[in-house]
Order: sequence, then C-alpha cells, then structure tokens
Amino acid sequence: MGMSEFYGASDDDVSLRALAMSYEIGYRHYDTADMYGQGHNETLLGKFLAQHGPSARDNMVLASKFGIVRDPANKYHITANGRSDYVRECCHASLRRLGVEHIDLYYLHRRDPDCPLEETLGALSRLKEEGKIGAIGLCEVSLDTLRTAHAMVKVDALQSEYSLWSRDIEHDILPACASMGIAVVAFSPLGRGFLTARIDDKFMSQADPAQDLRTRLPRFQPENLEHNLALVRQLTELSTPLGITSAQLALAWLLHKAPHLHVIPGSRTSQYLLENQAAATLNIDAGLFAQLDTLFAPQAIAGQRYPGQILRQSNQ
Repeated sequence: MGMSEFYGASDDDVSLRALAMSYEIGYRHYDTADMYGQGHNETLLGKFLAQHGPSARDNMVLASKFGIVRDPANKYHITANGRSDYVRECCHASLRRLGVEHIDLYYLHRRDPDCPLEETLGALSRLKEEGKIGAIGLCEVSLDTLRTAHAMVKVDALQSEYSLWSRDIEHDILPACASMGIAVVAFSPLGRGFLTARIDDKFMSQADPAQDLRTRLPRFQPENLEHNLALVRQLTELSTPLGITSAQLALAWLLHKAPHLHVIPGSRTSQYLLENQAAATLNIDAGLFAQLDTLFAPQAIAGQRYPGQILRQSNQ
C-alpha cells in the first residue's frame, strides 16, 4: 500500500527496484488491493510481474482485495460493497491492471453490512470455479463473521492488523483460525512504521495530513504519541544489545507467535527489505519474547488503532 499512497510520497522507480530485489532475495508473497492508489498499486505490481515473466509469476502467491469504496471527494471516507455484480466487476478490473489471468488469493477487504454475506461469498465461489481466483480470504472481520463465512465456503486466509501494539486478534481469532485451518496474514506488523523507532515527537508537525493516513490515527495524536514513543524506546533498549534493530525484534516476536501466521511488512525500499528479511533468521530467547508480551500488553498502548467509525467498519 505504501508504494502508492497513505504513508507520504512514493516513487514508482524506487518501488520497482525494491520489488525486483524482493524477488531476488526470496520474497514470494505479494499483497495488494484495488483501493491502494485507486488501482495504481495493482498497475505497479503488474509492471513488476511483466518485467519478470511467466516463470516468476508461477512461483508467486499474488493476493489482492476488493470491497472498499472510497469517496472521490475524501479518500479517508470509505464504505463497503459486497454485491455479486460488484465482486465480479472488481475482480476483472484487478486482473486487467495486474496483467494476469488468475489471482491466487482474493480477499473481501471489508464486509458490506447491507449485503447478505452469502451473496458475496457466492460470487467469490463462482469466480473460483471459473479459475479467476484461487483461495478466498477475508479482511478485518469479527469472529462471528469468520465462523459464519467458513461454514458457507472454505475461507483460506484472514488478513488482520497484528503487531506488538495491535494484538486484538491474539486471544480469540488467532486460535480460532488455527482450529479451522485458516492462515492468518498480519498486516502492519511494524505498527505503520512506529515500531521501527524512526518516528519521533515531531511527526505530527512534519507529516502532510493530505498524504499520510497516520496523522488521522489516534495512536499518533499528541495526547498519545509521547506515551507510545516511550514504549518504543524500551523496545530499542532491548534490541540494541543484540545487535539488531527494534523493527527486527518486533518482527521476530510476531513470527514466533504461531505456525499459521504470515507476516507482510510494507517495505518500500531495498534497505528495509533486507533488514526485515533478516528478522526471520534470528534466534531470540523466549524470555525476551515474554518480556515484550508484558511491555506491549494491550492496555499499555495509548489510543485506539483507528478512529471509531473505521474501527467499527473493521470489526463486522
């Protein structure tokens, strides 16, 4: 997502170089959505796929999403659409932008509260039967919705925010997915950059509200920022003696949580691709992970992860 919008300015040439390096060093899971840059991100990924040819495409898991509808006058105001004709329209448009005939994992990005879930899932099932998509996924849904959906179709993956400072899914959804054989894909595993220790108390005064979603999120607001920065400073104090970054320690903590957990840090540059990849090879003492569990207990974080309306849309 960050290669197209929401986290400040981006550069397609830089992004394409990072994508090329990602493949060279072994990344094989590429996650996009039709709403990232209003199609820009899928088009960008399509350029990358074209540069690497069919053999590379065959070795990838290509994931995209549909269902979020953005207000043309305000990109931060979103609704959802799960109607069957819209599902098909979105899928065909994504296939064209990506330049492929098949999307390996296709997610409902947000549940439409005004559309029966069986209508949306029925449309996805038909796309699967036609070979347009492979696995079916859901994003940011409640446990009740997940169970209801899984009783109707085989849900292969659930994508939700999960990191040291966003642990909402840890106690119910994560184990439920394990019992149902559903993979969990953790987005924003570095807290939208917060856990990298590269955000400071000047963030709100320096970031552009028109380009950076984080200026609208409660945890980045002045009344919460300093408290949360203190937690990250403690994270850095724990990582530095090990010769690793706070981001690497945060990713290592997440990777040890469950075997059915897939982590997708939104790296935008080659430097951070390499740094994040190294986190998968770290050998961290279990006692340190337990210390992090306590330090970043949910009640220790100041502010919700989203404003109220968006939070409600993400838990239906």
